[in-house]
Amino acid sequence: MKKIILTLLMVVGLFYSSQSQEISKNAIGLRLGNNDGFGGEISYQRGLSSNNRLEFDLGWRNSKSISAFKLVGLYQWIWEIDNGFNWYAGVGGGIGSWSNTNVNPKESGTIPFAAGDIGLEYIFKEVPIQLSLDLRPELYFSSGGYRDSNFGSDLALGIRYKFD
Repeated sequence: MKKIILTLLMVVGLFYSSQSQEISKNAIGLRLGNNDGFGGEISYQRGLSSNNRLEFDLGWRNSKSISAFKLVGLYQWIWEIDNGFNWYAGVGGGIGSWSNTNVNPKESGTIPFAAGDIGLEYIFKEVPIQLSLDLRPELYFSSGGYRDSNFGSDLALGIRYKFD
């Protein structure tokens, strides 16, 4: 059993060490999806190494009766598929705040949550643009009157300008 575990660890280590793609040092743009009711997000990515980065997203909603914002931070691992195509997965969390003025008395609350992330991206070599498609499931610890459940998810398209 020890030999099998050792062999698996060696194979995983070889896989990680063979990943040498180029990820953006910095990228800023939009992440467009329903953001689980919060609307679009402003997105910033900061490369940490050749296969790790941080992503920070700020989403907001401002309608006639509901105003809300959500800040998300994720740590992501990136793996190269082929020539500019990567896939990535990440974990993190965030906090949100909401206010509903359509009810009497006015309702408001804070939403702390844990988040995951899995997606595909393409980084253009000719122009400083990065496109992505990802799924972000979220587990809310206290959603108050804003949500009926403590689980949400968001499928989004991202477009970012990359710079170093």
